[in-house]
Amino acid sequence: MRRAACLFVVACVTAPMLISSLAAEEWTRFHGPNGTGASEAKSIPAQWSESDYNWKVSLPGLGHSSPVVWGRKLFLLSADPDTATRHVLCYDTESGAKLWQRDFPSENHHLHERSSYASCTPAVDAERVYVAWSTPSKTSFLALDHDGQVQWDLDLGPWVSQHGFGTSPMLYKDLVILSNSQQAHQLKPGETPGKSFMMAFERTTGKQRWATPRVSVNVCYSVPCIYTPPGGKDQLISISTGNGMFSLDPETGQENWSLDLFSMRTVSSPLIVGDVIFGSTGSGGGGNYVVAVRMGDPPRELYRIKQSAPYVPTSVAYGDLVFLFYDKGVVSCIDAQSGTEHWRERVAGTAFSGSAVRAGDKVYCISEDGEVIVVAASKQFQLLGRNPLGEPSRSTPAIAGGRMYLRTYSHLFSLGPKSL
Repeated sequence: MRRAACLFVVACVTAPMLISSLAAEEWTRFHGPNGTGASEAKSIPAQWSESDYNWKVSLPGLGHSSPVVWGRKLFLLSADPDTATRHVLCYDTESGAKLWQRDFPSENHHLHERSSYASCTPAVDAERVYVAWSTPSKTSFLALDHDGQVQWDLDLGPWVSQHGFGTSPMLYKDLVILSNSQQAHQLKPGETPGKSFMMAFERTTGKQRWATPRVSVNVCYSVPCIYTPPGGKDQLISISTGNGMFSLDPETGQENWSLDLFSMRTVSSPLIVGDVIFGSTGSGGGGNYVVAVRMGDPPRELYRIKQSAPYVPTSVAYGDLVFLFYDKGVVSCIDAQSGTEHWRERVAGTAFSGSAVRAGDKVYCISEDGEVIVVAASKQFQLLGRNPLGEPSRSTPAIAGGRMYLRTYSHLFSLGPKSL
């Protein structure tokens, strides 16, 4: 009886702490906190039905932009496929009610068939949401407050690409950072090569703090992350065809080091697992590979994965286990330190274009036909769930406040506990 009473007291004390922790969790950028794609929430089911959604709403327009969340507000980008008008959207996470919509007229231009006018995932902090898009003549980068009022709006100049805009901003201290990667080869007659930069702006004013030139080859879409070595300074880590895997000082933009590693386009974002950083390269024609780099002085290539290696999807980890979602429907689990493959299985009949995320000990990824594949974050393969969303998707889920938010071309879903 005394033990039961003690357990009851512990539960009463820890449950509010857990709820408070989940409620405070934010999803502020593409692929979540520092690009890890990871949440410790254990409240997301592996299998569900339509009745399990907290809410489902129709979005104006279409897009591949993934949700970001701050508190009770969810932000994402959509666009009219006919006029290219961009819609910056804000929803209440509890009810699914649209809080506001801001429309920005634009102009039609060429896109890859797998792209959209709304492929940028916003970044968000306590005061503002940051989002970008482009036309061939103008690159728009702007900040809105949480009520939808524009705080600053920049024109970063022309943008040269084969496939359309798709990079996303990330945050560091008082800065918002954007990779402005542009095309410089395989251009059409008369096209001028684009100039590539990694750029940082003050969050409050939009004033440019630094711009570091990058080598232009083809357009790369990798979103940077931060690596902090033991006892050392923060490093901004990114990948591109022209510069390989590289590190910049996030305060100044000065390059720390670079490794020439990638022969093709880089789309996925770097993933940090302990002292190992992963980057991938590939093409629509294949030949994809993943490179693991061991951090040190100097950093060095550790190994390469060439079998079922992802091109577009960003990987996710659980401890030293890394889960690679190959574009053609195959997922594999490797050891981060050695590259040893634990298992590899086909899980989808269609491709993966969105990236995988982890909630507790489960890994989720949306296939292009809109089926959420769920596998165990384990050395042993376990397919835990297949959950059709009813519409194609090329987006990445967000996890915040103990719930998961899923986006298809034109719908948004909330999944998880009805109340926290």
